[in-house]
Amino acid sequence: MASAADISGLVEPERVHGSVYLDDEIFEAELDRIFERHWVFIGHAGEIPEPGDYRQRWIGRQPVIFVRDQQGEVRVLMNRCMHRANAVCHQERGNAKGFTCPYHGWRYRLDGALAAVPYADRYPEQFDRRELGLRKARSEGHRGFIFATLNLDDVSLAEHLGAHVMAELDDIADLSPEGELLATAGAHRLRYAGNWKLQVENVIDGYHANFAHRSHYDNVKARTGFDMTELGTSASPATVSDLGNGHCSWDSSALLARGTRSFSQAGADVQQAYEKSLVAAHGQERVDQVLGKGGTHLYIWPNFSYVGAHFRIFQPIAPAETQVQLVPLTLKGAPPEVNRSRLRMHEVFYGPAGNGQADDLEIFERNQIGLAASLAPWSLLTRGAHLEQRRNDGTVTGQITDELPNRAIFRKWAEVMAEPVPA
Repeated sequence: MASAADISGLVEPERVHGSVYLDDEIFEAELDRIFERHWVFIGHAGEIPEPGDYRQRWIGRQPVIFVRDQQGEVRVLMNRCMHRANAVCHQERGNAKGFTCPYHGWRYRLDGALAAVPYADRYPEQFDRRELGLRKARSEGHRGFIFATLNLDDVSLAEHLGAHVMAELDDIADLSPEGELLATAGAHRLRYAGNWKLQVENVIDGYHANFAHRSHYDNVKARTGFDMTELGTSASPATVSDLGNGHCSWDSSALLARGTRSFSQAGADVQQAYEKSLVAAHGQERVDQVLGKGGTHLYIWPNFSYVGAHFRIFQPIAPAETQVQLVPLTLKGAPPEVNRSRLRMHEVFYGPAGNGQADDLEIFERNQIGLAASLAPWSLLTRGAHLEQRRNDGTVTGQITDELPNRAIFRKWAEVMAEPVPA
């Protein structure tokens, strides 16, 4: 296992060594120290709206069941029978009344309690089934976004997220007139032959879009007259911010006076009705704030991002293999036309036949190829470092094409990777 000394010199203030994307021992250390010892994103409560709804998820290498129990509580259960370790949940998603081990028939309730043991007469009197329920990860949520940790001594979720990230999640949820989001429209799943951190860096990178997504931007301009390249030039007023603790965001509200472009396909009358319902629920000032954020991107360390109208879960598989789920979010209480528009516009860029996601996947795989050239092993993160500005609220901001988020993410990476390993 890679030690703190092994990795201490791999991240510098304005550059990172290529081995952090390639090395097998570093990858194993990431799973142990980042994913299995601290908070990770598990899913949104809107994915499992009814009792018995579940999704299979992972915390690092460890399988878990993200489920709503019979009392309506959201649980994160270890997907391991307490008898002989067989997985008790076998489908990626569904609705169940409980979970049964297929090996010896042990049955568990939705809250994890052991409900039945076949042929229990052969166990001794002191056999206590109350102690043999499915083990639970510690889980907490904010506005329906659920996080979990295997470390019972970890900080609170509020401390992990911080006030700035929680405010960003509030802005996302308050796009709904009822303040609630649903995630039942399905999901896209993809894999690419590259390191998980390539996706992390990309999701908050404003520098690449005018080059990697040029064909999509040209198509949009030809159809609508809107020049999307204005967002990603060094003259753009859009910004990126370090929100602390490895979390980052970008803000394009200075370029997009109102965020209604996201719902333009719904029609003016529907849009007006939607905004009227928002104002009734949240007030005009709040509505101006949340709609004005337009194309917000949010990254929460280590495995969550929100982009436009969907969230992503990053799952490291191997140093050069990553799985990503993209789950569109719809707005409870919004007109159906608005939600359909959100889904269609999500599909245009991020769907299997979309115009943009494939660009990024190709870039990640080419990145992984290039990283193997070791004569010059350092990747530069210099852009805009001398122009960063610290706000009164403690966040640090830069221009949208700056590499400020990369530097923030790798500071956090180095901090967590250097933590002492418990005996």
